[in-house]
Amino acid sequence: MQTVRQTVPDSNVPALCQRCPARHQGICGVLDGAQLAQLLKLSRRVRRPAGEELMADAMPISTYANVRRGVVKLSKILEDGRQQVVGLQFAPDLLGRPFATESRVSAAAASDVDLCLIPKNVLETAMAQSARLERRIMLQALRELDEAREWMVTLGRKTAVEKVASFLYLIATHEDANEERADFDLPLSRADIADFLGLTIETVSRQLSRLKADGVIGIASHRRITVPDLARLRLRCG
Repeated sequence: MQTVRQTVPDSNVPALCQRCPARHQGICGVLDGAQLAQLLKLSRRVRRPAGEELMADAMPISTYANVRRGVVKLSKILEDGRQQVVGLQFAPDLLGRPFATESRVSAAAASDVDLCLIPKNVLETAMAQSARLERRIMLQALRELDEAREWMVTLGRKTAVEKVASFLYLIATHEDANEERADFDLPLSRADIADFLGLTIETVSRQLSRLKADGVIGIASHRRITVPDLARLRLRCG
């Protein structure tokens, strides 16, 4: 699901923010030039490689992160080491739960990611001073709740091929702005996809091959996926 655009005029917006791909979406889309300049002064931009841990479960929260590029994987780790991928975040999502004292999930870079790190007290103060910002963050939280409920249906009721198709459709609609077709790299390994869908690695591979054989997708390499017709893929989502 795409974030609804609701932007303020670009007057006096810092040049660095004007070049940011997440400028007109996410939390930054409701801030004016002065607010962005203040936030930029107190924030820092970082790049993290795929696989690097960004946040550990139960870790005290000191910063939030605005995802500028890439995909972040959210997981819960059981005491015996088993992992369940519970969500994905894309640009321009906000990583971190506002007003929580500690993280409720582990977060890792599923692909190379660019992040804008914002100190916890800075963002929460800005929320208290801006009803537009507070509303935007609340809308994101509600969207993530809706997506989590939809995913419960996927995990609980859909067939294996419908689960894999739903996962591919999720990535395609976040990673590619074209409404008719998509061409993207899978941000997760086969093992992580299996964890996310509650399937085995072998089942994931079989269903990908089935969708390829049916002409719904193309597999250019181990991770490169093409979708010639997004509407047809959506039909396979059940």
